[in-house]
Amino acid sequence: MWRPCGTFDDTYEKDISIVRTPAQWVLTLASLIAAALLPIFSSGYLLTTINLIAISIISAQGLNILTGLTGQISLGQGAFMGVGAYTLMMLMNHLDFSFWLAVPCAMLSAALVGLIFGLPSLRIKGFYLAMATLAAQFIIPWVIVNVRPDLTGGTSTINIQTPSFFGITLSSQHRIYYLVMAFLVIILYLTRNLARSKIGRAFVAIRDNDLAAEIMGLDVFRYKLLSFFICSLYAGLAGCLLTLWIGAINVDFFTLHESIWFLGMIIVGGLGSVPGACFGVIFIRVLELFVQFIGPPIASFFPDAIGAAIKSGISPFAFGLVILLFLIYEPRGLAHRWEIVKHFYRIWPFSY
Repeated sequence: MWRPCGTFDDTYEKDISIVRTPAQWVLTLASLIAAALLPIFSSGYLLTTINLIAISIISAQGLNILTGLTGQISLGQGAFMGVGAYTLMMLMNHLDFSFWLAVPCAMLSAALVGLIFGLPSLRIKGFYLAMATLAAQFIIPWVIVNVRPDLTGGTSTINIQTPSFFGITLSSQHRIYYLVMAFLVIILYLTRNLARSKIGRAFVAIRDNDLAAEIMGLDVFRYKLLSFFICSLYAGLAGCLLTLWIGAINVDFFTLHESIWFLGMIIVGGLGSVPGACFGVIFIRVLELFVQFIGPPIASFFPDAIGAAIKSGISPFAFGLVILLFLIYEPRGLAHRWEIVKHFYRIWPFSY
């Protein structure tokens, strides 16, 4: 592993550590302090956007474990988020569970549903597995709307009780920010360690060649199901936080559109990369806001019918164009660009 000039690992603890050099420690601590002070200097709109990005990163990291590390394509991440969100709502509104007890239960329910839709991975993979997970995106919302609508609310928007933390009510984006960031830091740390653990190496072996991995003694099906379990667990947590972020829940929040966006995020960021998933989410969410900002002015230059079509279609057009350009010109995503920058720094001033 490359290090900045003059930096060496002289113990095993240093070799396996995530934060390796004094400069990295300084940057890490500075980043944590800046994140803690950010709400003081930020507007409500900016914090709302940051909270959405952080929640999206949590869900994208789960999909990155499944698709980026294990090579199993899923088009149902939005539906699994919906399972976690609706489980949270029903436990809090109908059974009077506290938010802190309902969150792990909701995560577990989403993970178990993910296991069910991961069962076809024993027999199929690639395009056929994508179609199997796509079924989740149609089955789960149908169940929410049509099975026991008295509990789920059907197509109605249902408010949730505002949780509190040691007497502090999480009723504003400033307060929600700290909770979301705490979960995000934990998820990033766990994901980074998972990727380099025995389980993570097994995931990569299955992605590269599942037949060779099985010959080497890996229980391929068990690891595939574990990957689906972790992916859906992350989605359940993201669904809970999204419900808290909005303050209400509706089945229209968890559509196929969202699942495709999550897949696009990890493609843009770089499959299999923890920082790449973060870069991809930030890029796509900022692109989404930018398109929403420029859409109305562009549509105003055209007649009403054409302008309305441009206004509604410019977002998916921009998203599709970005995915196409990345697949052609940078298939390894933004993470590859980041690695080039880091390698330049590590061997500087001997960059030649």
